[in-house]
Amino acid sequence: MRIVLSNIGTFGDINPLIALALELKRRGHTPVLALPALYRPKIVPLGLEFHATRPDIDAANASLVAMIYDAKHGTEHGLRNFLFPALRQTYDDLLTAATEPTRADLMLLGELNYAGPLVAEITGIPWASYVLAPLSFFSALDPPVLPPFPLLAHVDKFPGMGWGMKQLARFTTRNWHEPIGSLRRALGLPPGTNPLFDAKHSPDLVLALFSRVLGVEQKDWPANVLITGFCFYDSDAGNAALPAHLEEFLAAGQPPVVFTLGSAAVLAAGNFYEVSAEAAVSMGLRAVLLIGSDPRNRPPQRLPSSICVAEYAPYSALLPRAALVVHQGGVGTTAQCLRAGKPMLIMPYSHDQPDNARRMTRLGLARTIRKPNYTAERVAATIKAMLAEPDFAQHAQSAAAQLSLEDGVKTACDALEALHARRRGMK
Repeated sequence: MRIVLSNIGTFGDINPLIALALELKRRGHTPVLALPALYRPKIVPLGLEFHATRPDIDAANASLVAMIYDAKHGTEHGLRNFLFPALRQTYDDLLTAATEPTRADLMLLGELNYAGPLVAEITGIPWASYVLAPLSFFSALDPPVLPPFPLLAHVDKFPGMGWGMKQLARFTTRNWHEPIGSLRRALGLPPGTNPLFDAKHSPDLVLALFSRVLGVEQKDWPANVLITGFCFYDSDAGNAALPAHLEEFLAAGQPPVVFTLGSAAVLAAGNFYEVSAEAAVSMGLRAVLLIGSDPRNRPPQRLPSSICVAEYAPYSALLPRAALVVHQGGVGTTAQCLRAGKPMLIMPYSHDQPDNARRMTRLGLARTIRKPNYTAERVAATIKAMLAEPDFAQHAQSAAAQLSLEDGVKTACDALEALHARRRGMK
């Protein structure tokens, strides 16, 4: 089959698609990755077909990143000021990818590509959707932590509160998605269901590309959800080696504490790395700081040889050699920590991160520090306590053992092939 895989987002959103595309190609299919142009240099060297979709992502636009990662209004800003102004362009680009030079047999769409379901509706091309974290289902039975209200992290302990939160979320966002309604009218389509909560999920197959360690099925989830397990990919255009100086550092001593902010929050790091370095120095700990490409993230103070600074390193190669990982709670980073079997200290920004942090804390393998409380003293005290308590490492290793029984890529690709076979048999 010819299958178009599309979403708009960070590497955490895109890497699972790359993993699936590589497996689909290995099985003899033709995957087409319809993504922002930023990702072309990562995709083309893998021998995968690429089609650019708008809006593109300007990784150097610090103000945009800061706006989208604002805890209270980040989701609204991301939709109203980034995704929806380019909605018609996204639709046109995806329509071209799905129909030229030949028509696709299937599409796999991420929830941030709000034009995708419209392309499917216009063309009649079968489609599946995917989500990366339980927050995307916004279950009243397993209510998420909402970034604007971090102090409601224990709402799940109060029966009935989840239903109230669900209705409140729909009411609060009732005017956000008017651009989608406007485009539907321009295309001659009926109003449809709520695109932020309902229409983004395929009626035929919804792939939950996360582990059961993170979340399990709820009665109010959409129909036809399949939890597959995580789909891992983190190499740089096929290169999964560690930088030479980092490899040398790891080989020279005890496992370090790794401080990282994933692929997006690193663009709005603030003083995270400076504070983290202070904490590590105060404890005399070996540490790795993954600072990204922004030179402003490099701590201004002189660092001892016990701290190694690197712009990037594949998590799959680095995290198994860590003692503990401090990160922002993105689902991709969280998944890699789980697979490596490492305890986590999480400082969430926005979106799904506070909810992922709460889920890791529930498992007894993590602690959370809110961003305003991220000080060197608090970080040092928390890390010291976690390293001294063996239960954190034991719970982390138990989660890793459970993940080892899952094969997200195989399960998801099997499901996509089965959907294609069913739809082909209906013709």
